[in-house]
Amino acid sequence: MSMDDEMMRERIRTDPGTFGGKPTIRDTRVAVEHVLAMLAEGVTPTEIIREYPFLEDEDIRACITYAWQLVSHEHIEPLAR
Repeated sequence: MSMDDEMMRERIRTDPGTFGGKPTIRDTRVAVEHVLAMLAEGVTPTEIIREYPFLEDEDIRACITYAWQLVSHEHIEPLAR
């Protein structure tokens, strides 16, 4: 089930003064790209929340939804080998 856009916007924020305007989770200094990198490395959402106890499951889902929305309308080219 996809996260509703409004709920995602409440969790993902951009501020030009934080990480050069890169998206972060709520009012924290945890960047969306950092969470996505951890997930890509195989870190589970439970492990991420253990490391950052102020995060919630919905924050992790919001990061995934944000990334999905960015690529959902992109034309993806195969990577050159």
